[in-house]
Amino acid sequence: MPVHRSELLRPQRPHRAGLLLAAVLSLTFSLTLAARPSPASADDYDDFPPRGSAYMGMGVVTHDGVHGLPRKTLAAQTEGVDVSSYQGNVNWSTLWNSGVKWAYTKGSEGTYYTNPYFAKQYNGSYDAGMIRGAYHFATPDTTSGATQANFFVNNGGGWSRDGKTLPGALDIEWNPYGDTCYGKSPSAMVAWIRDFLNQYKSRTGRDAVVYTATSWWKQCTGNYSGFASTNPLWIARYASTVGELPSGWDFHSMWQYTSSGPTVGDHNKFNGPVDRLKALADG
Repeated sequence: MPVHRSELLRPQRPHRAGLLLAAVLSLTFSLTLAARPSPASADDYDDFPPRGSAYMGMGVVTHDGVHGLPRKTLAAQTEGVDVSSYQGNVNWSTLWNSGVKWAYTKGSEGTYYTNPYFAKQYNGSYDAGMIRGAYHFATPDTTSGATQANFFVNNGGGWSRDGKTLPGALDIEWNPYGDTCYGKSPSAMVAWIRDFLNQYKSRTGRDAVVYTATSWWKQCTGNYSGFASTNPLWIARYASTVGELPSGWDFHSMWQYTSSGPTVGDHNKFNGPVDRLKALADG
């Protein structure tokens, strides 16, 4: 059958199976590129938040997701919150009436930042009847662990045996300003943490609480187990169960289980009744 000239000029229609294959390959390539993490570099720093703006659990949702195996907790648990400058003036009486019995307030970060609301938040929780403590957001890439421990103690992170003051907490987690592990190898990170914890105990007589997330701990410390026998664990995981704990700890003292936004801070559970919480405060 002769072919009309118009047929020669008409664009040929691709086979439907070929179109489908091309679409699948294009989508796969796009998803692969989107999933590939971009390493932090000096050129990326304009996208990071300003120094001092970090708060407890800042990286949990972004980096940790929901995973892990369920673990047993004590039947009785005691509700708590942690706050930073984001919460400003907190209505502590409302929180107390809702069942919150303890609180941690951000005291410092690195050696360059102190929380301008610290005194109001720290004393306000105490005046409402809560057992309270302070935490330090660690930046291991700026100064030594001992230097930051001293800065923390000098800016609200101390401890006294008054029955209502919890030992200070070291918030060691994802770096919001750059490299996830602050440019340190696992052994160097462990050494930095040890330096902080040793100096904190030297200054206060108490072993600091360690706040972290299991996935970060595995990646940045090599899942080091050496602090479990001395330092209470405050685990961060926004899920219905605590999940897997870092190596060495077979029990968590505190669990940050959700973030409730800038008004009331993050919510936590102490793994025991109020009298056990008081025992931790008493040392």
